[in-house]
Amino acid sequence: MDLNSDLGEGFGAWKMGDDDAMLDLVTSANVACGFHAGDPSVMRRVCERAAERGVVIGAHVAYRDLAGFGRRAMDVAPADLADDVLYQIGALDAFARAAGTRVRYVKPHGALYNTAAVDPEQAAAVVEGIRRFHHGLALLCPPGSEMAEQAEKAGFPAYAEAFADRAYTAEGLLVSRKMPGAVLHDADEVADRAVAMATTGKVVAADGTELSLRPHSLCVHGDTPGAVGLARRIRAGLDASGVHIGPFLEAA
Repeated sequence: MDLNSDLGEGFGAWKMGDDDAMLDLVTSANVACGFHAGDPSVMRRVCERAAERGVVIGAHVAYRDLAGFGRRAMDVAPADLADDVLYQIGALDAFARAAGTRVRYVKPHGALYNTAAVDPEQAAAVVEGIRRFHHGLALLCPPGSEMAEQAEKAGFPAYAEAFADRAYTAEGLLVSRKMPGAVLHDADEVADRAVAMATTGKVVAADGTELSLRPHSLCVHGDTPGAVGLARRIRAGLDASGVHIGPFLEAA
């Protein structure tokens, strides 16, 4: 089972999360590309440290929304969104290659992730931006989402992701962060959910519905308070359950 985290989300003098500690725990890093967070120095540093540890690098693309941390819904024309996605991948890949590696996959962030999961036009625009950069890139996205469908149509791989520290609706979508209980903080609960998803592919939604997600990768948000502790508990739980931990894509 792959463990991924959203990293590189500091900006200038503003720090976000503990990238170094998380890079010791995860096998894939979704690195912010400057649209919702991150700046050139942050991108360079995270790419270098990920490369040193053999952590696979993914482009964490987003709507152009630094003020809202990429969590505000935006009406972006599909053609513009495809260009924005291509721009962000290219920027991060420059730093990855300078560190001796490359971007291997793309994972949308925040509002773009949630919108493209259900909106065919936005999903197709994300996929088109990836295709223009390199047809061999993978897409990390919700299972059964519009993004997964559009990637399949375009002929490149989409890998299913699930969230150990987020609540789900009965439809298999993430509970809005505006709702209480959307982000889970209890380490035991998060670790138990991660083990269940890794071993059975299932998780219980907020209303008690059992969902079958069968993820290739589990995400722990790097900006969640106590994220490092949660990631450690998840790794310990997976190890204790005999789950092999490794990247869903081989590091290169």
